Amino acid sequence: MSTEWSDSIVIADLTDEPALSEELSAIADRLSAKGNATPSVVLNFANVTYVNSSNLAGLLKIRKILTEKGRGLRLCSLSEDVQSVMSVTGLDKVFRFAPDPMMALAGLQIEDEKRTNG
Repeated sequence: MSTEWSDSIVIADLTDEPALSEELSAIADRLSAKGNATPSVVLNFANVTYVNSSNLAGLLKIRKILTEKGRGLRLCSLSEDVQSVMSVTGLDKVFRFAPDPMMALAGLQIEDEKRTNG
């Protein structure tokens, strides 16, 4: 479920399937919507025990949208199993991670300030 942290950042607390695929799809749809300011996104994996290839594709889609719109993405609170999948697939080199939501927010806010004051 997504939570508005601020005008420029959304936090999504994710859970295992089938909700995970639905939430990732909903986030991608929201980010793709025309006319709305695109927020940076924190994806909180604290309640996710596994990810499948469809989930990874959803994450890559979200990353692509945010990159194109100049916004940031952080994945946080990954379990050992999910982190292992990221490492095995090489996605640990693609995504940016944080140990918890507060650190993820701090990282995105710093990035936003650099973009703004640039």
